[in-house]
This record gives sequence, structure tokens and C-alpha cells, in this order.
Amino acid sequence: MEFLCEDIEFNLTDSVKIENWINECIELEGKEAGEITYIFCSDPYILEINKEHLQHDYFTDIITFDYCFDDIINGDMFISIDTVKDNAERFNQSFEQELCRVVIHGILHLIGYNDSNDEEQRIMSLKEDFYLGRL
Repeated sequence: MEFLCEDIEFNLTDSVKIENWINECIELEGKEAGEITYIFCSDPYILEINKEHLQHDYFTDIITFDYCFDDIINGDMFISIDTVKDNAERFNQSFEQELCRVVIHGILHLIGYNDSNDEEQRIMSLKEDFYLGRL
């Protein structure tokens, strides 16, 4: 598992603890961790990725590229630190709590959870809360 930065300076606090937590979540879902990379970036950077790869012209907190094979979880996740900060304020959460929610949200997508409709969003939110409680 790698934690990288693209166009910003950012240091993930307790990266070993976060990595162990992610691995535990993956195992609890009956999967195996493969090559997982988190790339922390800015709003303008993630907007370009969103436009180029998804044809979406808006900011987002995370974009997940799924390279999973069988039960092995592989993927690249781009996380906008700008949007995470904004969402933390908007939802009255600490930055760290919101960042961990986004981190696990990406993993849940790789595991196979979606959030395209109300019911999927409800299940995704419950899973996020469950795993945040384990951190």
C-alpha cells in the first residue's frame, strides 16, 4: 500500500495505523489486499482527472480506479484534500474523521459496494460507519 502526493504537500498522520485498518477492513469483507495506492491531490488536479477519465466537470472528494482481480483488491484512489477539508467543515467533522471516511469509501467501492441510488448510499454509509468505529 502506498500513500503519495501529486500536486500538494500532505503527510498522512499515522499511516501505519491507517494501513493496518484498511487491511483489516478488506479481510473482514473476505478479500485480500493487493496493490493499493492513495494519491492525495488538490481540487484542480482531481477535476482534470474527473473530466479526462469520467467526463464529469465537477469537483469530488475521491476518484477510484478499480484494478481488482478475483478477491484481490487492487486500485488507485485520488483524494482531493481541498474537498475533504470543505466537507469536514460542512458536515461538522474533524478533518481526520472525514479523510478516513473517504479512504474507506474508496476501499468499499473496490470491494464491490456502490452508491448510485438511495439504498446503495444507505448501505455504503452504514459500512463506512462500521469500519470507522473499528479505527
